[in-house]
Amino acid sequence: MRRFFVQAEQVDGSVIHITGSDVNHIRNVLRMAQGDALVVGGPDGREYTCYIKQMDEREVTAHIMYVQDTQAELPNKIYLFQGLPKSDKMEWIIQKAVELGVYEVIPIETMRAVVRLDAKKAAKKVQRWQQIAEGAAKQSGRGFVPQIHPVCSFAQALEYGQRCAVKWIPYEQAEGMEAARKRVQDLQSGQDIAVFIGPEGGFDEREIQMAQERDYVPITLGRRILRTETAGLALLSVLMFRLDEDR
Repeated sequence: MRRFFVQAEQVDGSVIHITGSDVNHIRNVLRMAQGDALVVGGPDGREYTCYIKQMDEREVTAHIMYVQDTQAELPNKIYLFQGLPKSDKMEWIIQKAVELGVYEVIPIETMRAVVRLDAKKAAKKVQRWQQIAEGAAKQSGRGFVPQIHPVCSFAQALEYGQRCAVKWIPYEQAEGMEAARKRVQDLQSGQDIAVFIGPEGGFDEREIQMAQERDYVPITLGRRILRTETAGLALLSVLMFRLDEDR
């Protein structure tokens, strides 16, 4: 069933008002008609199964048949703090991270990052990244569209991550796999998790020290050196299997 997303103000009792680019997609691309069924995800984490009541060029009005809590979300919110990579790797990272259940993605500028974005370019990038997140959320059946934050500094990212009960920063000089496995197994349902991933050049030792001073824990991802576009997704995959196992 086709899936779309709305904001809270678009849900009005038993009716949902779909606007924006989704209207053209529904009418002219998918060629849906009155009576056709669709699923709408809201910011409250619930799924609305609806049928199209009426539509015009500006709006599709959908009548809610029933509502249920989404089954696609992890019991923990995972915040991915991703060091800016080169070229269009960030698009790939965001797409796959959304498929794996990430809650938010926060792009960060780090000491060894090759990419430097001015404010104008960064704003355009974030807009594009948010569109990719929405497409990935639709494809993977997510209950909502994860937010892609504006690019921030490493210090700002550390501050934002303080909201999380679990704070990890994969680092090649971290202690062994047994310690990493235990940390994953000891996770509790409902704990927010911050994951920091460095750019192509990795994190500078001064950044690791800054993170440790704020209670971030360096962990290893194994004996191999992973690319920046692989490291975060590898850890997200592990977390997805671990956190879904009790459900």
